[in-house]
Amino acid sequence: MVRLAILASGSGSNAQRLIEHFQGHPLAEVVLVGCDQPRAGVLQRAWDAGVPSYLFNSAQLRDGTVLGELQGQRIDLIVLAGFLRLLPAALVRAFPERIVNIHPALLPEHGGKGMYGVHVHQAVLAAGDQESGITIHLVNERYDEGRHLLQVRCPVLPTDTPETLAERIHALEHAHFPLVVEEVVRTLVAQGR
Repeated sequence: MVRLAILASGSGSNAQRLIEHFQGHPLAEVVLVGCDQPRAGVLQRAWDAGVPSYLFNSAQLRDGTVLGELQGQRIDLIVLAGFLRLLPAALVRAFPERIVNIHPALLPEHGGKGMYGVHVHQAVLAAGDQESGITIHLVNERYDEGRHLLQVRCPVLPTDTPETLAERIHALEHAHFPLVVEEVVRTLVAQGR
């Protein structure tokens, strides 16, 4: 059984979709939700789903405490679901090709430090882009630069606001993210990891 940890900083709608997708799954289960924001909605979602949560701060992320917790919990795969911090190089190296992230735009456009949530949708609209979408990718030591696993596109409408665009992007995230994570799980199982 592949042991999944989700790291999130916000409301946790993608985390909830992942938890629901893997409940009773024959190959994987979400065993931990890690969060760096004590008031984040994801903590309540984890509680409601009966998934243990782990609250940490940025110093603990940097000093190896979080890495130790993940290793102590025998985590096989980390999924970033709205986690807003850059992972330390040591953590990335400890989980090679085993950290998946989702970004609410078509990378490499509108990625990098500070590009999250509404900021991304504002940038897409300000650039006059005709389409946006999601990018699901593996994580490396830089923001939003890991190998792409899937991109899904949607049109940007002339009447769009950051909020209306965000609604369509969230629908894409909720539909595709669990399926891509499941494919990564199947790959890990096939490799005997």
